[in-house]
Amino acid sequence: MRIAIGSDHAGFEMKEAIKAHLERLKIEYNDYGTYNTDSMDYPDTGKAVANAVAEGKEDRGILICGSGIGMSIVANKVKGIRAALCYSSEIAKLSREHNDSNILVLAGRFTSRQDAKEMVKVWIDTPFSNDPRHIRRIEKIEY
Repeated sequence: MRIAIGSDHAGFEMKEAIKAHLERLKIEYNDYGTYNTDSMDYPDTGKAVANAVAEGKEDRGILICGSGIGMSIVANKVKGIRAALCYSSEIAKLSREHNDSNILVLAGRFTSRQDAKEMVKVWIDTPFSNDPRHIRRIEKIEY
């Protein structure tokens, strides 16, 4: 599995911690920016990660901004993306099992690094359930 990861300035430090976590988990990733804490526009990074996942260049993505809301909005505008703003490991798990989320969104200013690492691990390890109910629902949101 290969992960596209990106953040804005508010999520930069968490992104760096998650990159180290992915390395410990031996999961490949590509960093789509930002590369420092200088103020920048989150849609630039959000679009880059979402497009890479939608086009199949990357298997899944992780996006981080201050609240997670902006990145969620941006990523979900890209056809084929199911970005889930998660705030607990249980929600991260459900986002994979029920929604087949392909981008995990985290709130850099409101999530501890430890909680973020746990969510990333659960999200990566959890498969989609392939339950016909969930497949039907996903098909209804893809247009």
